[in-house]
Amino acid sequence: MNNQGSTKSISIGVGVAVGLYGISFGALSSAAGLDIWQTMALSLLMFSGGSQFAFVGVIASGGLSSIPGAITSAWLLGVRNGFYAIRMAPLIQARGLKRLVAAELTIDESTAVALSRETDDEMRRGFWWTGAAVYIFWNLLTLLGAILGKTLGDPSRWGLDAAAAAAFVGLVWPRLVDLASRSTAAVAIVVAVVASPFVPAGVPVLLSGLVGLAFGFALKKPVNV
Repeated sequence: MNNQGSTKSISIGVGVAVGLYGISFGALSSAAGLDIWQTMALSLLMFSGGSQFAFVGVIASGGLSSIPGAITSAWLLGVRNGFYAIRMAPLIQARGLKRLVAAELTIDESTAVALSRETDDEMRRGFWWTGAAVYIFWNLLTLLGAILGKTLGDPSRWGLDAAAAAAFVGLVWPRLVDLASRSTAAVAIVVAVVASPFVPAGVPVLLSGLVGLAFGFALKKPVNV
């Protein structure tokens, strides 16, 4: 198989694998009280799995009053995409509308596949193919999850009241590949658990996000959480 075919195959495979999490997000968002249109708006516009799970997790635990905390939590977890953009922009060299599309598709997976390729052309191909594949499968399966979520009834009956945290951990865990990431995650977990009894819903997630930022600045590199 030539390099182009290999890159496309990898990109589509990554898109399908990541997209499967979209079912969980759609169902969890529905269980948290968001309707299908709100769920799809989050998925189509925010398009960052960790940020989306953090948002609905905070909403589920704190209701509508926790929206400011949910927004801030999602933003903190999305900061890493800005670091990816700094790395990818000179390679992609997108202009005009294409630049906006590139910004939307700058995520963990598109960056990882691009940087795993050997030539600039293959890197660009990996970025675009992976970003597009993840976007399509993620949103299609989010819609499926949101539709199914409306038929499940009480989320606690199926364990969905605790599933947001489990799904988020499943999404993040494979990215803890070095000592810095694991140390950051451990400290963030301790901070969140200790703070939870004393602060409103959503604040523990914010504190954990600040831990990640602090580690990132201290190490002078983004920490993949």
